[in-house]
Amino acid sequence: MTGRVEGKVAFITGAARGQGRSHALRLAEEGADIIAVDVCADIGTAHYPLAGEADLAETVRLVEKLGRRIVARRADVRERAELNAAVAAGVSELGRLDVVVANAGIAPVGLDVPPEGFLDAVSVNLVGVINTVEAAYPHLGAGASVICIGSSAGLMTGSVDSPATGPGGSGYSHAKRGVARFVHDLAIQLGPVFIRVNAVHPTNCDTDMLQSGPMYGIFRPDLENPTREDAIEAFRSTQAMPIPYVDTADISNAVLFLASDESRYVTGLQMKVDAGAILRRSTSGAPA
Repeated sequence: MTGRVEGKVAFITGAARGQGRSHALRLAEEGADIIAVDVCADIGTAHYPLAGEADLAETVRLVEKLGRRIVARRADVRERAELNAAVAAGVSELGRLDVVVANAGIAPVGLDVPPEGFLDAVSVNLVGVINTVEAAYPHLGAGASVICIGSSAGLMTGSVDSPATGPGGSGYSHAKRGVARFVHDLAIQLGPVFIRVNAVHPTNCDTDMLQSGPMYGIFRPDLENPTREDAIEAFRSTQAMPIPYVDTADISNAVLFLASDESRYVTGLQMKVDAGAILRRSTSGAPA
């Protein structure tokens, strides 16, 4: 099947690398044009490098290589005015907006993260999602799809909200729980105007966020400077299926389904792409 989102325009945050770039390329492969934004700067409490301008430029190159149009802007999801300007520029050039993928996120985990890490995680991972949807909403019509990227870890108590992850881990968990509730309640409000709102909750995903020193330290606290190889088995223990992590493509395929008309009557869904990570802590699909 090809052309599953032919003629649609998708607005994607955190698009410079990782999941965001993957979503942009998967949607472009199936016919969508892209409005891409990323902060392209580090955030102090996230003790790993975030994407830069060169990364966003590479996303542009790869989308254009697929023969699709893309409008890319630097924008911080914490700043509504920047998102408003980016969406307006994209819609002006591409003519419409059909899909929103609120993907941008950070994981400021670690005991060395100050209390501001809680606020930064919430500001990017929850307030940023709300800002993204609000910036896009005036440009959406019937049939539009809003997709918010949550986290399976954020839906499990004692995971990233444990004392070992520090204030930023607690903020991450708080934010991702908030995303799930936001999606549920917004889907009810936008149902009458035929705008769908869904969430995708990945487990460990093979991105720079996971493959970072702070995250290795969370999974292997017994080691002073753990490496990727040190963390592999600990990553694997998270899922019911014994894999260390999913690929970005696995999440992008879920995003594509929710962006396409194949899911035209799917709304309020909390789609877990988690290799069974939540199963041990849930009963019949609900948190235990």
